[in-house]
Amino acid sequence: MIGRIPRPVALFAALAVLILAIALTSGVPYTTRLLVEAGAYALIVLGLNIQWGYGGLFNFGIMGFLMVGGASVTFISYPLNSKFWNSDGPMLLGRALIAALIATAIILAARQLHRLGVKGVLKSVLVALAWFIGYIVFRSQMDPATVYIVQNAGFVGGLGLPVVFGWAFGGAVAGGIAYIIGRICLGLRSDYLAIATIGISEILRQLIKNNQWLTRGTLTVSPIKWPVPLPQDYQAMGVDTQTSLLYARGGFLLVVVVVVALVMFLLMRAYGGPWGRMMRAIRDNYIAADSMGKDIKARQLEIFVLGSVLIGIGGSILVSFTQIFDPNSYQTINHTFFIWVMIIVGGAGNNWGALFGALFIYIVWLLSEPLAQALFGGISYWSSHIGWGAIPDIESRSLQMRVFVLGLVISVALRYAPRGLIPETSQTSR
Repeated sequence: MIGRIPRPVALFAALAVLILAIALTSGVPYTTRLLVEAGAYALIVLGLNIQWGYGGLFNFGIMGFLMVGGASVTFISYPLNSKFWNSDGPMLLGRALIAALIATAIILAARQLHRLGVKGVLKSVLVALAWFIGYIVFRSQMDPATVYIVQNAGFVGGLGLPVVFGWAFGGAVAGGIAYIIGRICLGLRSDYLAIATIGISEILRQLIKNNQWLTRGTLTVSPIKWPVPLPQDYQAMGVDTQTSLLYARGGFLLVVVVVVALVMFLLMRAYGGPWGRMMRAIRDNYIAADSMGKDIKARQLEIFVLGSVLIGIGGSILVSFTQIFDPNSYQTINHTFFIWVMIIVGGAGNNWGALFGALFIYIVWLLSEPLAQALFGGISYWSSHIGWGAIPDIESRSLQMRVFVLGLVISVALRYAPRGLIPETSQTSR
């Protein structure tokens, strides 16, 4: 409580005042852009809150799932590449798909050799040999296909579908990958799980960057569609530049608000019900929960997949809003550590805390650079007038201040609000 006002109400009211001040000083179009991106990060943080806040799963592979979401929406929403579809590329990919099915059949058959009485070391050797043969069969068709596509079409392009389908596909692909990862890694202790997800994130990044035939590799892909008319569409109807930005970004913001509100509603319902109580019981004492007959690994896999779906959708929204997919732009500090700061400052285990943390930290992240530049400019003006000389490279120094401010914020939060600004509250059954 802050006075007689509940802390969440006071914090969101202060955040609203801050957003209003930004709108008055920087303009409404800039503020709507800020809120769209913050809304996408809110979805990502809500996904992490499901994994860490609900289940205690230490996921440090956020960047990989964000890249998967971005690549997925690019594949679904980018226009068709006529060079690819008018070439032999589809036929060669079809052959590679058939080869993959044959390789899968060989491996699955080898794994069933125990039914014929083949067991022990001999079975292990034959399974390993089946994997080797399957790999050779697949690569014999896949390598010529990828070389041909890159040389003749650049990459496969997209399907030209509405971007909302791309968002859903991004979440589905991220969830599918999370299912595979979870089946392998969720038996690990929290610190080992963190290390494993870091490695998996790097694997995903390298796969996306090096599969040039599918993602265009390190080259950028643009433009990606919006779910609403673009500013250029409004300008074609005679609307001026400033107003067209407001209409387009405002429409995009409305779509993001609807998505975030729907996710918040569903999560609040789930968190307050039997499912949420079961997840908290597993998180707080998995041994006791296991003794009561709960399938711990299945439930952890469930929340790991669900959280990854939201992270993938958030990554898809970010890429579609910027209209460009650039694998080189993904950095661990911006797309993993940054997300963890949001959940820690906001409050793990509380959906409202996760939402507040995403909005607040993203605003702090964006404002720290211009504020630092203004501060350095004033100090430089003063120091040059007293003979100490001007501060060099103010722009680059101001950009680096983002990381300093982020570290300062998390240090203060951990000192004075170790459970977050809006911490998890105890839930009682009705």
